[in-house]
Amino acid sequence: MATLTAIPEPAVLKRSPRRSPKTINPWVIALTVTLATFMELLDTSIANVSLPYIAGGLGRSFDEVTWILTTYLVANAVVLPMSAWLSRVFGRKNYYMACVALFTLTSFFCGIAPSLGIILIARILQGIGGGGLAPVEQAILVDTFPPAQRASAFALYTVAIVTAPAIGPVLGGWITDNYNWRWIFFINIPIGLLSLYLTSRFVHDPPEFKAERATARRGGKLRIDAIGILLIGIGSMALEIMLDRGQIDDWFGSSFICWMFAIGVVAWSFAIYWELHHDDPIIDLHLLANRNFGIASGFYFLFGFGLFATTTMIPQLLQSLYGYRAIDAGLVLGPGAFVITLLAPAGAQLVQRGIVHPRILLGISVVTVAASMFFYSGFNLQTNYAHYALARGFQGLGYAFFFVPLSVIAYSQLQPGQNNRASSLTNFFRNWGGSFGIAFVTAMSERRQNFHQTIVGANLTSSSFPLQQAIRTMTDYLREHGYSSFDAAHAATLYYYTQLEHQTKLLAFMDCFHIIGWVTLAAAPLVLLIRHVRAPGKASAAH
Repeated sequence: MATLTAIPEPAVLKRSPRRSPKTINPWVIALTVTLATFMELLDTSIANVSLPYIAGGLGRSFDEVTWILTTYLVANAVVLPMSAWLSRVFGRKNYYMACVALFTLTSFFCGIAPSLGIILIARILQGIGGGGLAPVEQAILVDTFPPAQRASAFALYTVAIVTAPAIGPVLGGWITDNYNWRWIFFINIPIGLLSLYLTSRFVHDPPEFKAERATARRGGKLRIDAIGILLIGIGSMALEIMLDRGQIDDWFGSSFICWMFAIGVVAWSFAIYWELHHDDPIIDLHLLANRNFGIASGFYFLFGFGLFATTTMIPQLLQSLYGYRAIDAGLVLGPGAFVITLLAPAGAQLVQRGIVHPRILLGISVVTVAASMFFYSGFNLQTNYAHYALARGFQGLGYAFFFVPLSVIAYSQLQPGQNNRASSLTNFFRNWGGSFGIAFVTAMSERRQNFHQTIVGANLTSSSFPLQQAIRTMTDYLREHGYSSFDAAHAATLYYYTQLEHQTKLLAFMDCFHIIGWVTLAAAPLVLLIRHVRAPGKASAAH
């Protein structure tokens, strides 16, 4: 009898529908999706220092090859606000893998492109693929980790979005100097293939997301919003082109920039009205009515504004005024990334364990970032590498404790079904903050330099006795060392004019730091309007 009863037991077990699938460690998922996001954010800045080499290799002017940056940013800006809707239409995992595949494939075509036209087409497609990676990753992290561990996941995301743009110019300069500019695109291929393999194995759409898609399909809500896509696409494209090309084309002195501004404003005005009244909008603007999420979105914009403005400005400042190479200037950004990598997990633990309230930690970090900007603004032409590296580390100290509490606050009052749309909006604000920050630096630095040249020139004329005496002294010194009288006088005059230009340019950059500092500090009182956020509890409780 014992034998008879034992025979069917394996068959029963084999047919049991209650057999649970193998649980995947959420950190494996986090590292998998962060890999592709890091790759995409790296590409936003890695080509910057290589543009002169690309221009030479393709036989085009520098102004023409700057479209390599513009086309990518434009395509990225167009797709990014639509990523939540697209992931609902195609499925989050499917859409994410399609973005990675498109980004990887077009990286290959960028690398082998024989002409500027082909590389621009490839960059547009690459930007379309890259635009969906960051918002989908953030949505995956929110749905993968319980509230008790979510802050740590955001710390990993912080490291990726801050470190990648910072090391992009350094890595791009090193690759270009030692190999070939085409390798700045080829390095994406193995990373993309690895990301595709890991994503196919470990990433799955959560049950809540599947249920939302199924409900929407049954209700007929997942239809294509062609008008919304068209309006958002045209508006984003026009404004991104305006911001990226404005300084090159003299802003509103150019009819082209005026048209881009008008088209962008009109298209986005209609888009906002349309999206607010549509049953299944491309971007859910109603989420901004949630106080915590609305305030957090403003801080995401501020985060992108300050981070990308300084990441663009510091290498430009060091190269033009201090004679740094591109690689050396990029290395100044390293201490900030190191501090963030080191301290972001500590900030996550402070929030998770309820040691510091997210609102308080966010307020402290905002004030710290503002203070770092004021620290920058006191530098002069004798400031050395150590001081710039220290200032960047000080700035990193603020950002290390900025993004984690901000992300916790953003999702604190949202339902699980809203996470996907929320991640698209937060990345939308961060991305546009970065675009405005870069445009601010390029425009304001030139205008403030013109202002300081006017002021200094009015007080230091060619008849100024101290200036004439300094030029005579330099002229005598050069004549003693073999220069003719004419060449010595010319070189002495040129030397002091160059000094004047450097001083006014430095003052312009310091003004930019000062303005960013005041803008950041002015936003600090907003943390007082944030509603109470319940401490998520210790991470260990979730194990």
